[in-house]
Formats: sequence, C-alpha cells, structure tokens
Amino acid sequence: MLQRYPVTPAGHLRLKKELRQLIEVERPAVVLAIEEARAHGDLSENAEYDYAKDKQGMIEAKIRDLDAKLGMAEVIDPAQLKGDRVMFGATVKLEDIDTGDELEYQLVGSFESDLKVNRISIESPIGRALMGKEEDDEVTITVPKGSRTVVITGVEYK
Repeated sequence: MLQRYPVTPAGHLRLKKELRQLIEVERPAVVLAIEEARAHGDLSENAEYDYAKDKQGMIEAKIRDLDAKLGMAEVIDPAQLKGDRVMFGATVKLEDIDTGDELEYQLVGSFESDLKVNRISIESPIGRALMGKEEDDEVTITVPKGSRTVVITGVEYK
C-alpha cells in the first residue's frame, strides 16, 4: 500500500510551483547550456560541459523527488478542521515555563516544514511531543540542546 503524507493546500501548491519551475524553466536552460558547451569542442576537458551535466542530473533528481512527494501527498486543509487537541495543521501557541518566551508553530508535514516561518513537522521532536495535547497541557520537549518545558496556551485551526 502506498504511504500517504499530509500536506496543507499551500504546501501542495508550493511543491507544484517548484516542480513546474524545474520542468519549464530550469530543465530547458540546462539543456541549452549543455548544447553551448558541446559547441566548444573537446568534451573530455570541458568544465562548462561537466558542470552543466552535473546540474542536469541534480535537476532531474529534484524533479523525480518532487513528483514522488506530490504522488504521496494527502492534502488536508487545516481551516476545515476543528478541535481542542493538537493535530496536523494546528497552529499552537506555547509559553516556555523557564524563560516566559511565547512561541507559535503550525504543525505541518515533513515536506513543507520550515522553521524560519514557524512551520514544524509533525515528525520533529517538538511536533511529536505536541501531538494529541490540549490547551493548558504542560509538555516537556526533548531537543538536541536539552529539554524544555512549555505550556500550550492556544490551539487553533486556520
């Protein structure tokens, strides 16, 4: 049976856009670069040709990877979800008990996690620790730097 991976509609759209960019822009550009490098003659000592071929291999691998991810994606719209428990798609507000810092994360699939914009994977240590918990629950999260204790101050689906 094919394993499915949850992804938000926005994450699914990002994957599709990235795939389209690779297929429609980057693939043709690298083919052109290979043709130009071939025109320079001897391929055995042609660094431009070697670089373009390497880049072509990376683009093709990325296309296959994105195609596979899209094939395994199960699109789940967090705005259609409700509840008090932390699940995929939840935006969770936390307060660090030791520092008083307030944090906010959206739990997403591994394909679309991006800590820079506070989207963490449900498979990450933080994501796994939060799954199934509710508002006012105290959660100890073990991360590479040690452990932190947080209180869930809010759970919403948007």
